[in-house]
Amino acid sequence: MAMIEVPPDLNSVLDAAWEAVREIPGFLLEQEARFLGMAAACAPRAGSIVEIGSFKGKSAVMLAKVAAHYGLDPIVAIDPHNFNSSELKAHRVAPDASSYEEFLNTLRVAGVSDMVEVHRAYSNDIASDWSRPIRFLWIDGDHSYQGAKADFDGFSHHIVPEGIVAFHDALHEFPGPIRVFVEDVLRSDAFGAAGFVHSIGWAQFRPRDGASFHERRAFLARVAKRLIPLVEEDRPLHGLKKAHYKLNRARIPRSQIEPREWAAILKSVQAASPGIRF
Repeated sequence: MAMIEVPPDLNSVLDAAWEAVREIPGFLLEQEARFLGMAAACAPRAGSIVEIGSFKGKSAVMLAKVAAHYGLDPIVAIDPHNFNSSELKAHRVAPDASSYEEFLNTLRVAGVSDMVEVHRAYSNDIASDWSRPIRFLWIDGDHSYQGAKADFDGFSHHIVPEGIVAFHDALHEFPGPIRVFVEDVLRSDAFGAAGFVHSIGWAQFRPRDGASFHERRAFLARVAKRLIPLVEEDRPLHGLKKAHYKLNRARIPRSQIEPREWAAILKSVQAASPGIRF
């Protein structure tokens, strides 16, 4: 089995890509953006990079800049641009409001329009006819459980062996990303190494030997599942419930990770413990 390869110039490429996106409106933090770029550069070369949930283009530009540098295929960006996610409802200024034109303008200004294959649609509309292999699946769409589950189920069976799946806001107060990540990824021996980077939950698809990473994933599932009952009502947390959420989230390893350290984790099959840094 081929191993993840880290390009020697990756850190400088990530620096340049972040400079291009830092002022774009959105919810992606620098360490999260750098993780996306790292995954895009290091995942197997065969297959597409698929983004579900684009908003105004912050992550799409980050991914496209990295893809352009390394000669990868255009990013597939899927979003109805109607503020349908619970994360975006506060940004809807009218019933028919749309982020679509701002998204297209962001791509133009960043000079990556030709590196993004735009689909103004719900993910299930695209998934019904999708047949291409996927090297990196980035899920940042509807954060309800039904939405996140549909995004994952619609595209995850197209991920190539050693490909990467990642959920944004798995460690924010939304019911979908954390539940799907725990139940469908961390508890599945079809996946190998896994972890968190700030609010991103990620895992590598390893259908042939994922079971060898079982203990590592089981540790993460044990600490992460405690968040699920606290966010399942999809309402803002207050008082003791919010304090309980923060306490349990603090127990989850979620620090920034450097590319070569990440590559080593993907190769390691050592059992996880609270002292292991993911």
